[in-house]
Amino acid sequence: MQRDRVLPVLMLSLLCLAAAMLLPGAQAIVIRHDTGYSRHAASEAQFPAVFWLEQRSQRKVCVATLIDPRWALTAAHCVEETGLQRHIASQGEYVVQIAGKLQGIDHVEMHPDYQFRDHPQFAAREVDMALLRLAEPMALPRPVPLYRDSDEQDREVTLLGWGYFGLGTTGIEHDDGRFRLARNIVSVAAQRLRLNFDDPRMPGNAAVELEGIPGLGDSGGPALLQTPQGWQLAGIAVGEVASRAATPQAAGLPPAQGLYGAVGIYERVSAHLAWIESVLLTTAAAVSD
Repeated sequence: MQRDRVLPVLMLSLLCLAAAMLLPGAQAIVIRHDTGYSRHAASEAQFPAVFWLEQRSQRKVCVATLIDPRWALTAAHCVEETGLQRHIASQGEYVVQIAGKLQGIDHVEMHPDYQFRDHPQFAAREVDMALLRLAEPMALPRPVPLYRDSDEQDREVTLLGWGYFGLGTTGIEHDDGRFRLARNIVSVAAQRLRLNFDDPRMPGNAAVELEGIPGLGDSGGPALLQTPQGWQLAGIAVGEVASRAATPQAAGLPPAQGLYGAVGIYERVSAHLAWIESVLLTTAAAVSD
């Protein structure tokens, strides 16, 4: 897969945050301009294994998905860009809320290839993925199974998050910490999954009814495939390739995100099953001993 410069969907500038405080509340997830906000509302009760990692006032930053009674999957850069890693190192368990219950995270396993993010010559090897271990296993909610087939391309996925809201015509704008969903088609399934944010006004476009991509703060959020066995986790949100039409917002700031033509980037779960399962099996063996 060609390695474009990916803008992490978590990264925030103080300028953006200050501007958000002056605007009225809206929804998470960047959506097509013509569907209406309410159709993108998601129910936390419908997706109880999906949870946010950090709250800043009304903002909810970064997302993780329970994949085992004791493990959740997220983006590795979320571990660094929230208080998670620092808190565990200095104070022990990091408390999150899963399905309305407080749970502690006591350990993080970063993917071994995440180290390449700081080495541009090895960028193609980077894997922005981390596993979070709960201090105690959870009987409920039921974990989301991992998608194990390799036929993600051209399949429709459901995207979830609490991050910044926006429209394809204007890009990311602001958020109120509400849980939203969008849908999109996997255009490329290679090392990572790519989802094109298609403009429904363009001839021959491939936009789906609830077309969208993640917004700022949605890093780590799931791309879910609906299967005969129920929802399965196909991808983890890690960033965006900005639209070619986007221009820098100001000196030193990245191009506007969330415009039509942007590409959502997800780590492909099916490409990393061996690593995920090795971590879970090692923990299970240690507990049995």
